[in-house]
Amino acid sequence: MNENSTQLQYGALYIRVSTDKQEELSPDAQKRLLLDYAKSHSILISPEYIFTENGISGRKATKRPEFQRMIAIAKSKNPPFSVILVWKFSRFARNQEESIVYKSMLKKQCHIDVISITEPLIDGPFGSLIERIIEWMDEYYSINLSNEVLRGMTEKALRGGYQTTPPYGYTSPGCGKPFTVVPEEAEVVKYIFDQYVHMHKDPTAIARLLNEKSILTKRKGLFEKRSVTYILKNQFYIGKLIWNGIERDGTHETFISPELFREANERLETTFKPKHRHNISTCSHWLSGLVKCSHCGASLSYSRSKDPSFNCWKYAKGMHPGSAWITEKTLVNSVLEYFQKLIDGAEFSFSYHAPSSASKIDDTALYQKELEKLSVKETRIREAYEAGIDTLEEYKTNKQRLHQERERLVSLLEQTKVVPEDPEEDRKQLMSKIQSVYDILTNDSIDYETKGTFIRSIVEEIIWDRPNNTLTFRFYMSKHF
Repeated sequence: MNENSTQLQYGALYIRVSTDKQEELSPDAQKRLLLDYAKSHSILISPEYIFTENGISGRKATKRPEFQRMIAIAKSKNPPFSVILVWKFSRFARNQEESIVYKSMLKKQCHIDVISITEPLIDGPFGSLIERIIEWMDEYYSINLSNEVLRGMTEKALRGGYQTTPPYGYTSPGCGKPFTVVPEEAEVVKYIFDQYVHMHKDPTAIARLLNEKSILTKRKGLFEKRSVTYILKNQFYIGKLIWNGIERDGTHETFISPELFREANERLETTFKPKHRHNISTCSHWLSGLVKCSHCGASLSYSRSKDPSFNCWKYAKGMHPGSAWITEKTLVNSVLEYFQKLIDGAEFSFSYHAPSSASKIDDTALYQKELEKLSVKETRIREAYEAGIDTLEEYKTNKQRLHQERERLVSLLEQTKVVPEDPEEDRKQLMSKIQSVYDILTNDSIDYETKGTFIRSIVEEIIWDRPNNTLTFRFYMSKHF
């Protein structure tokens, strides 16, 4: 569009004030200047097409609701405006890739121009080049600002500063002082560790117990499996401050012993949970969900009838022929007899599995992704130096910082690799566990939930083949990474 044209046009205003502490005009000031510009250039602005966002970052267009509403209107069949006015191009987008995509879409598909009233451009290739340079500088500023914030937070973490909100059991006195204990919440945290380590309850069962007692989370909500697990894994309770891979000893008071924390996390790390297996606390029998149909692989459901039994739920719904029915008494006796045979020396095989949460596998993907991002950052700081934006000293500093971050990520990635196995030692450990599980299963005074938790610590699944009258046990050991 020729900005000097006197032809009457209909336009829209896009006004945004960012969250960062930069010198910029207020929304009202931007609006006034934009309306003055529109009036002097014969552009009519309807109040309903003034889109304002206050305190919202420009890094991601998808997180700006008013921007998305403006784009949706622009893409309508007969858009009510043919030009969008902004105070600066950085108000429209700080990400050059998004800026090009949206501007191109508006120009080519909707015939709508985006004009910065403080950064006038000339027509032709040179004007396009200048526009790209402005967008690149805006994006660089935004990235550099984020790096500065991150650098400040990193320095604080290295000094042992508190970066996060207080976890359950603590409150913040403010002024950078160590978090202090909230006695009633601390008792709840102790209860969670005790139930998990000593009573062998799973996180789901513990969450249910807390909710039954009307105990609420820090955010006044109900406890869930993940909130209980988070507490069990949080090293803050043993005095550690961990942020972005940086670990320091805190000065706050602790109330969970390192030994209890270690026991809890050893159990978390060595418990394998196949996909779609229900927690034992939600089952009606300690073998529920563990026994599978040889025909279709579905779990056998437990029925509390006159003669309690298990049967494939898919068969019960008519989804396949051939019953997988077996009485509870027969199944339980067969399991106990097989365990006794193993203890007496029968041969068996087993497999290795990662921890149940697959957190180590997730960490591997996370570290690899962060390394990829690091490569992009390294390219950008080199381009900034070559373009004369950064000095040689700034380039060296940034390069060294990214090099240290790369070394840290590579080190963490190495730690996710599998520890070499000692089959004979592993077999001895598994046999010891089999004996312990057998002792639990044959003790009538122990509840079904505890029995279910223990057998699941070594048995992945049991396959019931009714036509051949056989049970196949799949044992496993969780390996630390």
